[in-house]
Amino acid sequence: MLVSVDFPDLARRTAGFRNGAPYGVTVGADGARVVFLRSAGPYAASPDLWVLDVASGTERRVGGPAPDYGIDRDATVATWSHDGRLHRADLLSGRVAEVPTDGRTTDPQPSPDGTHLGYLTADGCLRVIGPHGDELLAGEPGGASWRDPGGVRWGSAGEPADLFGRARGWWWSPDGGQILACRLARAVSLHLLDLDGGWVDVHWDRETYPHLADVRWDDIGPPLITVLRRMQQHGLVLAIDPRTGETQVHAELADARWVEPVPGTPRQLADGRVLVGGELAHDGFDARCLFADGSLITPPGLYVRRVIGAHSRTGTPAGSPDLIVAGTDGEPSMQHIFRVRTGASGAGAEATPVTTEPGWHTAAVGGDVLVVDDRVWRGGTAVGALTSHAAPLPYRPAPVLDRVTDRRLPAGVLYPTDWVSGTRLPVLLTFGAGPGHQQVIADPAAWQERQWFAQAGFAVVSVDSRGTPGVAPSFEKAVHRRLADVTLADHRDALHALWGKHPDLDLDRVAARGVGLGGWLAALAVHRHAGLVRCAVARDPITDWGHTPTAYAERYLGRLADAPDVYAHHSLTDEPDTPDLLVVDRAFGLHQELDFIRRTIGMEHP
Repeated sequence: MLVSVDFPDLARRTAGFRNGAPYGVTVGADGARVVFLRSAGPYAASPDLWVLDVASGTERRVGGPAPDYGIDRDATVATWSHDGRLHRADLLSGRVAEVPTDGRTTDPQPSPDGTHLGYLTADGCLRVIGPHGDELLAGEPGGASWRDPGGVRWGSAGEPADLFGRARGWWWSPDGGQILACRLARAVSLHLLDLDGGWVDVHWDRETYPHLADVRWDDIGPPLITVLRRMQQHGLVLAIDPRTGETQVHAELADARWVEPVPGTPRQLADGRVLVGGELAHDGFDARCLFADGSLITPPGLYVRRVIGAHSRTGTPAGSPDLIVAGTDGEPSMQHIFRVRTGASGAGAEATPVTTEPGWHTAAVGGDVLVVDDRVWRGGTAVGALTSHAAPLPYRPAPVLDRVTDRRLPAGVLYPTDWVSGTRLPVLLTFGAGPGHQQVIADPAAWQERQWFAQAGFAVVSVDSRGTPGVAPSFEKAVHRRLADVTLADHRDALHALWGKHPDLDLDRVAARGVGLGGWLAALAVHRHAGLVRCAVARDPITDWGHTPTAYAERYLGRLADAPDVYAHHSLTDEPDTPDLLVVDRAFGLHQELDFIRRTIGMEHP
C-alpha cells in the first residue's frame, strides 16, 4: 500500500482547509455585527479581520494580517497587533490606522465604550491610549525583558493559566473606568487600576489559594474570580468590591482529586444569582453540570464543556436570557450546542439542543444573535452565513468509532482507503497529546494526519482512555496519582477488545506515537508493555515530571515532596535505552518517523 499524498502536501492542504474557514468568531452585545478571522484564500499564511453586518448580510474585510483581535462591547471598534505594531479599526466606517507606540505591543483591547485602548509591552508594562495620549498604567523598573523574561510582568496570564483555560491577564470594567490586572512576580496577584492613576489590591488569602483559575467582569454585577488551593482540591468563587478590593465568598468548589472549573464560569445571571460549574456525584449521578446559587440548572445527562454566553430570545421573561452552552449528551465524540433556561420555571433543569446533526459544533453569541458553526441566527431565524474559502480536505476519513471494554472507552480505528477485509495490518497506536485531550472526535480535519499514516499501510487506533474529558468526571479523574498505569492499561485493554471486533489488526506488529504528554506515554508503552508495543516515536516527551510546570504536575501526581515514589514511577529518566524508541523534537520529519516505524516492525517499504 502506498502513501497517496506526500506529507508536506498533506500539511499544506489541511492548512488550506483550516485557513480558508472563518474562525475566532465574536458577536457584538447589540447583535448588529459579527466579527471573525479568515484568510484571504485557502493557502494564505495569515488571517485577515472581517465583519458581517447582520441586518444586510454583507461581509467586509477590515484589515490584516490580524493573528488575534479585541473588540469593544458593541463591536464598533477592533484592535490587533501584528509584528508588535498596534492597529485600530472603526468597524462602522471601515477606517483602519496604525497607532504609534514606543515599542512592541501585544494583547490590545479597546475599552467597552471604545474610547480607550489598552495593550501590553514587551517589558511587562500595561499601557492605555486615550484622550491624553499613551500613558503607563502599570509597570515597574526591572520588569521583564528579552534578557530577563522571568521579571515582573503586568497583564500577562502566567504559566499555570492555560491549565485552567484562562488565556488573559487583564480585563476592562464594564464602564471603562478601571482595569483589573494580574501582576506576575514569583506568584500572581490581582489589582484594580483606575485610569486616573489610583489603584487598590484585590484581597484574598493568596498563600492558601495561590492559583487564579478564572476572572470575569461582565455588565451585570461585580467582578468574579475563582481561586484554588495549591493542590487544586478546593477552591472559592469570590466577588470583588471594585472600590476597596475586598472579596466575598459566593461558592466553594471541592473534589478529592482536583477541581475542574467549567470555562465561561463563574458569571452573574440577570436575576442576581451566580453561575458556577460543578460536579454531581451522588444518588448514582456522575455529571458535570451548572449551578445557580447552588441550584442545578442543567440535566445530569449533559456533560457541560463550556458556557458560551447569554442569549436573548423572543418569549423569555425580561431580564432572563437563556445560556448557550457547548456540551456532550451521551456520545463523547460529539460536541453539540444547547440552550439552557435560567429564568424560574416549574420544569426543573433542562437543556434544549440547538444542533442535532452529528459533529463537533461551535458557537458564539451576542444579544439576540447566535452563530452556530458558520450559520447566523437572529430570533430563531437564519439570517445569513459566514463565507468559507476553505480548500477541500485531502482525505475523507471514515474512522470506525466504538466504545470498548467494561469501561466503555471511546475508540476509533482508521483503515487505508484501499484496504480489503481479510488483509492483516500492523497497528499504529496514537497517544496524541495525552490525557486531557480527546482524539476520538467527530471532526474530519482532526483525522487527516492519522489517515496519512493509515495510507502507509497501518490500521491507526486512537483511544480516549480514562483521564480524557467528555465522558464523566469520574472517568476524567481516575488517573489521579496513577496516570501512567491507568492510561497504559486502558490502551492495552482497548487494543485487545478492538481485535475481537477487527480481526485484521495485527497485534504482533504494534507501534505507538505521541507528542508532549502523549510522547511520554508512547515511550512508556514501549518500555512497560514491550510484549505488545514493538516500537514508539516520542515527540518532545515529558521525561521528568519534577521539571514540568508545578501546577500541571501536582494536579496529576501531587506534591513532589510528598510523593517522590509517584514521580519516580512516572519518570523516563531511569528507563534503559532501547533501539525500539525514537525520541525526536517537533522539527523531525514525519517521513523519517514513518521509516523508523516501518523498519522496526519489519514492514516492507513501498
